[in-house]
Amino acid sequence: MKIKGTCKRCGREFYAEQVVASGGTCPWDGEPFAPDYAVVLVEALQAAEAAGTGLQRALEDVAAIQPQFTLEAASVTGGIQASIARLSKNLITQG
Repeated sequence: MKIKGTCKRCGREFYAEQVVASGGTCPWDGEPFAPDYAVVLVEALQAAEAAGTGLQRALEDVAAIQPQFTLEAASVTGGIQASIARLSKNLITQG
């Protein structure tokens, strides 16, 4: 899974792998996303991408089996959506 984000300062989009490669800084403006927690941020982004890929593959495997049930999307994505919503708060506006 490739996680995509937007810098709250410069407004440009990036991929998590770019932040990992840059050691926790914005690949465009070079400013740290979390100055005191760069290592934690990098590790968390790596873990999130790996977990997302694992979840996606597992659900593809379940779907390939064609079981006699459906899954409630909110039970899979609800917590994820809540975390993403927290990241969307307090956007910095330029100008």
